[in-house]
Amino acid sequence: MVKIISDSTCDLSPELVKKYEIDILPLHILLGEEEYEDGRDIMPDEIFQWSDANGTTPKTSAPSMETTLGVLRPYTDAGTECVCFCISESMSTCGNVIRMAAQELDAEGLVHVINSENLSTGIGLLVIEAAILAKEGKTAAQIVEQVEGLRPLVRASFVVDTLVYLHRGGRCGGLAAMLGGALKLHPKIVVKDGAMSSTKKYRGSIKAVALSYVKDMEQELRAARPARVFITHTCASPAVVEPVRAYLESIGIFSEILETRAGGVVSSHCGPGTLGVLFIARS
Repeated sequence: MVKIISDSTCDLSPELVKKYEIDILPLHILLGEEEYEDGRDIMPDEIFQWSDANGTTPKTSAPSMETTLGVLRPYTDAGTECVCFCISESMSTCGNVIRMAAQELDAEGLVHVINSENLSTGIGLLVIEAAILAKEGKTAAQIVEQVEGLRPLVRASFVVDTLVYLHRGGRCGGLAAMLGGALKLHPKIVVKDGAMSSTKKYRGSIKAVALSYVKDMEQELRAARPARVFITHTCASPAVVEPVRAYLESIGIFSEILETRAGGVVSSHCGPGTLGVLFIARS
């Protein structure tokens, strides 16, 4: 059977990783001089504490060659083909690290890298589809072809609770962050063609904003593939998450409404309280 591997930015829960037999390749998070592996020895709450104490955003980087070789080697040594997902290659060199590791192992024909052109569970949606295809006995070539066909149909967006972290990371000016905080502005961040952009600003409490954000997507949601939708957030409170879940249940489209907590990479750049609703559109 083909092995499905993803970098840690797919933000799938441990339960989903186990269910679909996915191997995770952790990106690195740097808190000053200290380096950690995303989801293994650092969690978002610790990142938020460090960021607030130091007034800066952690740096993130691709997995190390050593870690990547360690994940791939058992499969390539056994002659097993691997389909590997990475965060958008416009955001990270993770895909190139996987390719270099495959060269090092003399296994370029066994390792297939998919540039997700996305992040968080925008990747996770594709990873699950690939895992299902692998369990059905599809070849690596068939999986790559089908997943790459789905890639432009992924709809990934988030609303941000605080502009502080975007400001610290250089993605929002100081005056804009200050005014945004004073006016309770919450930008909607959309991932498209591998890049992030702000498309709309909501105003008010994050609880009201999150519900308005998902309601604004109703037409798109009704045209979605019905298998699953993700609510992915960075430590959003149940008071924010549950109305979004109830709304998604009320439109009666999705077989599964999956809640996951975003990992260290998304948390580092977006800050606490960020919430996204992610799904795949019908072609």
